[in-house]
Amino acid sequence: MENIAIIQRAYPASEVTVALSTKLFIRPVVVLAYSRVLFCPAPIPSQLHSYIPKEGFVPNDKTAIRIAEAVLSAIYGEDQIAKEQPFAAILKGGVWTVTGHLSTGNGGVALAEIAKTDGRILRVTHGK
Repeated sequence: MENIAIIQRAYPASEVTVALSTKLFIRPVVVLAYSRVLFCPAPIPSQLHSYIPKEGFVPNDKTAIRIAEAVLSAIYGEDQIAKEQPFAAILKGGVWTVTGHLSTGNGGVALAEIAKTDGRILRVTHGK
């Protein structure tokens, strides 16, 4: 870290490439790390523009059910999830809980918990 501070003070950003070829007293690994910061910065998520809906990305039960069906079908198979129709969604504390319907007296149903604000899948399970 000390070498990086020396480079930052000694060379303007435009001269760092020149420093690579002419100043051999600096370890290349350190200079490479510094030049990546200067010339290939990764965007910081807070700096990228993104629309955030006032009601969250999952504003209603219909949206929550569609998301849950897509996730659950990929895990448990479309046939199994189709048997558990209709799905129900309940919102509590900013989390949608989506559950399948038990068509017979035996077995369990799929359950998914989805964050209302950003659509994160918080939990997925299936009863036995």
